Amino acid sequence: MKKEAHDDTGAISIQVIERMVSLLDALAASPDPISLKELSATTKLHPSTAHRILNDLVVKRFVDRSEPGTYRLGMRLLELGNIVKSRLSVREAALDFMRALHRKTHQTINLSVRQSDEIVYIDRSFSERSGMQVVRAIGGRAPLHLTSTGKLFLSIDDPKAVRAYATRTGLAGHNKNSITDLGKLERELSMVRALGYARDNEELELGVRCMAAGIRDDSGKLVAGLSISAPADRLQEEWVEDLVTTAAQISSALGYANQQDGA
Repeated sequence: MKKEAHDDTGAISIQVIERMVSLLDALAASPDPISLKELSATTKLHPSTAHRILNDLVVKRFVDRSEPGTYRLGMRLLELGNIVKSRLSVREAALDFMRALHRKTHQTINLSVRQSDEIVYIDRSFSERSGMQVVRAIGGRAPLHLTSTGKLFLSIDDPKAVRAYATRTGLAGHNKNSITDLGKLERELSMVRALGYARDNEELELGVRCMAAGIRDDSGKLVAGLSISAPADRLQEEWVEDLVTTAAQISSALGYANQQDGA
């Protein structure tokens, strides 16, 4: 009998939470303050039940009473949302997805961010079986214009900023495949914008090709690049779709909603 009482209490608690969430969802769906009558109709809760729960939410600042009888989401939700956002890191969001992509391709998967005129490798999934020596370890840096992820970041800069980058760096190359001409770089960046992903065709390291797709946060800002590095003769075109999909999944985990823009 005691177990049944416990179960009844648990069921009631879950029911209250479900009702609370339904009210919050209804408030979130309305751009304007909404009346108790409308909330009751939307959630199919009895007005007295909705009113009781809303009063508790107002006390805890999850809901604001903008005018007598009308409600809107409260600032406490914004405070909690900002805490969640501050604790989200690209690396944490990306790790499982990177491992899955590595298992599928058996090649090195890189996660990189931009710092000034370089990209910095912040994580990597790889195995010795990839057949490629990993030259740049986590924390390593490389010029933007010589890397697939770097090109992603340059592609969102305006033309004036790209020219300023070229002036600062001199577009120094590492080998015969490196892009060292501004006009060629601008054409490359135009292609990146059109395709939604970028490539490095042995421009940083001879014998190594890469492809990269962008990762965006909840504001739509490009915050990182996800790339596949492989021996030049092993990089497969069908991996592009997997790469773009994986980058979109990581973006979604960071709160990015519009995944139509793959860059």
